[in-house]
Amino acid sequence: MASYLVLNGPNLNMLGIREPGVYGSVSLASIEARLHELASEWNVTLECFQSNHEGELIDRIHAAYGVHSGILINPGALTHYSYALRDALSAVSIPTVEVHLSNIHKRESFRHVSVTAPIVIGQVAGFGPLSYELGMQALHAHVRDNAEVSRS
Repeated sequence: MASYLVLNGPNLNMLGIREPGVYGSVSLASIEARLHELASEWNVTLECFQSNHEGELIDRIHAAYGVHSGILINPGALTHYSYALRDALSAVSIPTVEVHLSNIHKRESFRHVSVTAPIVIGQVAGFGPLSYELGMQALHAHVRDNAEVSRS
């Protein structure tokens, strides 16, 4: 059975409160509830974790090795400068999809660069909470298709 880890970085615990004009009014708990519904439909195990601390996210990525089939991550601001997060994702070689609520490419110039994007299988940005669902659908298709290839 597939198992996915959903990681959320700094300030995402404030969704629904923090800058609703940019991030919307939906809470992280609501987004995670919808992801659990999808996981249930697909008979997939889902673990969700949010932290404002880079090291805790890295520890979760390391702990995912050999446990989870895929990672869905919104690194928050760490997207733009955390080489440590990038290195952790590279180290475990677990298929990963990066998601963002806002379109980072239409915002401040420092947000245009994602240091994690080059090592993930894809990125979904700009669709609000739907970015998470689209990202998880893409991750699930990737994991499923690669599992079928390895069985043949």
